[in-house]
Amino acid sequence: MRLIVDLRSAFASLRAPAKPGLAALTVVAALASSAAAERVVAITPLSTLGAEDKSAETKKLLTQIEQAVAAMPGTKVIAAVQVSAAIDKAKKPALKQCEGDSACLTELGKLVGAQLVITGEVGGLGDSKVIYLKTTDVSTQRELRSTTLSVGTHGGADSPAGAAVRLLDPDRYRGIVKFGFDVQDATVLVNGTRIQLPVNKELPLPVGTHAVTVTHPQYHNFVKFVDVGYGRTTAVDVSMKQYPIVSHDMQGKPTSRDTIEYVRPAWYLRPTFTVPVIVVLAITAGVIAGALAHEFPLYENCRKVGGDEC
Repeated sequence: MRLIVDLRSAFASLRAPAKPGLAALTVVAALASSAAAERVVAITPLSTLGAEDKSAETKKLLTQIEQAVAAMPGTKVIAAVQVSAAIDKAKKPALKQCEGDSACLTELGKLVGAQLVITGEVGGLGDSKVIYLKTTDVSTQRELRSTTLSVGTHGGADSPAGAAVRLLDPDRYRGIVKFGFDVQDATVLVNGTRIQLPVNKELPLPVGTHAVTVTHPQYHNFVKFVDVGYGRTTAVDVSMKQYPIVSHDMQGKPTSRDTIEYVRPAWYLRPTFTVPVIVVLAITAGVIAGALAHEFPLYENCRKVGGDEC
């Protein structure tokens, strides 16, 4: 509806007398403002046991929630006072008793022109209170998200700003962990997953407790559980202890105790003597063998040359 109204206004300006080019700029500006339309969130009064809680403390807390929602980008808030006034004007008192019914909250959202409706129920005792908040989507008539806001509890880590982010933009519900290293080229793991740190060593992480491990081949591992708060920077100083370097002379132990002794042989067993003897014997044997193989004439068969027998 807002887009249609803006377009009508823009085109109406075209019919009005204006300088050349001014009408076109007006159309562009109208379209840009329509594209960046705010989401409208209605916040109902907080209730206790089904009835509106009108205590001063609860009203103060409701104001803080409204301010936290209004501080979110692109968000327009219809305060609880305006919601109550619209219900009274429409004479529909039943809308003040929706008690989480999606159909009732959808009708309430349409009455005040909201896209989302935030309701809250207050519980707890004494100064410690827990507010159960939930968001209903008017277009789908369904609950979109829910969360709890703890007030006055020990620690006081929660805040209306954190609750608003959880309801409307949970991906932005993060904190920052800033690492300080005394070791270069260390590996960082968050919940078992390796992380590449940016240059400034600041890592955005969802709110909660995370297991941080820093490893290096030459150092003992650094392990720590880190509690990340919304919108806060948590410093983690990584101090790693180097493995000791031991230096000493290594002494080898003998694997065998046997000794080797070289004995010089007798003179007649030395090569300088045995080799010539073997050669002489071989020659002699060859001469004898040749003589035996040659047939010499017997004496009985002797005959003088050109004459009688011997």
